[in-house]
Amino acid sequence: MAISDNEIAALVQQVLKEMTGGAAAPASPRSYAAPAPGGSIPKTARVAMLTELKKFEVREYPIPEVGDDDILVRVEGCGVCGTDAHEFKVDPFGLIPVALGHEGTGEIVKMGKNVKTDSAGKPVKVGDKVVTCMIFKDNPDITMFDLNKKNVGGADVYGLLPDDDVHLNGWFSDYIFIRGGSFGSTFFNVSDLDLESRILIEPCAVLVHAVERAKTTDILRFNSRVVVQGCGPIGLICIAVLRTMGVENIVAVDGNDQRLAFARKMGANNTVNFMNHKGIDALSGAVADAFGGHLADFAFQCTGSPVAHSNIYHFIRNGGGLCELGFFINGGDATINPHFDLCSKEITLVGSWVYTLRDYVTTFDFLKRAIGIGIPIKELITHRFSLDEMNEALETNLAQKGLKIAYIAK
Repeated sequence: MAISDNEIAALVQQVLKEMTGGAAAPASPRSYAAPAPGGSIPKTARVAMLTELKKFEVREYPIPEVGDDDILVRVEGCGVCGTDAHEFKVDPFGLIPVALGHEGTGEIVKMGKNVKTDSAGKPVKVGDKVVTCMIFKDNPDITMFDLNKKNVGGADVYGLLPDDDVHLNGWFSDYIFIRGGSFGSTFFNVSDLDLESRILIEPCAVLVHAVERAKTTDILRFNSRVVVQGCGPIGLICIAVLRTMGVENIVAVDGNDQRLAFARKMGANNTVNFMNHKGIDALSGAVADAFGGHLADFAFQCTGSPVAHSNIYHFIRNGGGLCELGFFINGGDATINPHFDLCSKEITLVGSWVYTLRDYVTTFDFLKRAIGIGIPIKELITHRFSLDEMNEALETNLAQKGLKIAYIAK
């Protein structure tokens, strides 16, 4: 009768245990491994590879050898981002073929001997749950967590890397290969968060950073009247961050009644459907009415629409503030009147782009606090798909069905 590799390994361990008087056999000096559910780590992994516009193919690739500074993670889930949808539809970054998915999380199943802590200095071990942040191979100084004051614009990210001989470069996969050393990967141990919360970390970090940017204006305060324009996942999370920080007078603006209803669940105390108001004067009047006859002290523009950007200045009082975070890709030019929209009103405008490493860690505490005070933030995940259903998942996102779409590993 043939003996399997696992049985041989077990016999060797038993012999070594008896030879050492009951002590456990020493771990491999190269890496530490844990089996995947149902058995040992496989030799290959499936990847949902975007091979052409609007077409994922599930392909199988060998799992690379884990080096002294590398980590192999079994994927548990990953959110579908608007960036994934743009890449799926038009490939604006010219990456095809590409393994997408950057809002992912999973369990460490193997790690190199030099891996001791995450990017915040927290110890890590096999079995811990992790998320990745950015890759700073072109700017190694930014990986210094305690000194990081820059955002991650221009950095690389797992899920938006050109395909190479590793292939396991995105979270739309069975496994992801986190490369160490000079590759400049950053990652965090988030074992104290459940799967849904971990999937939401990356988009929530975008809003934690935006609110921190807004605070630099010294206009956003506890008693501020705040308007949030756009109630997709980003705008809804914006409302949740504001509410968690204690801002209570929030008006949400969108053209979808279902999303506006969810904005109230996130913490907005009033809503305006722009479909019900013809012209900017009528719309800005509706926003003022929602604030009891006042314009907003501060506004967050969370859509990728140039028209929405042009409109939002009309919702803000003289001396108010605006944070623009809706344009992750080039959405086109917006038309404003510098005299009426900016100068004569003395609007303070800040842009927000992704996040810093410190914002990422702050986000872990935001999620715990939001859940603790009863904000149903995990209900943002409305649709779940398997790896074989990635085409359907992206089509669902493009059709704006539901809110947050997610890949959940089976």
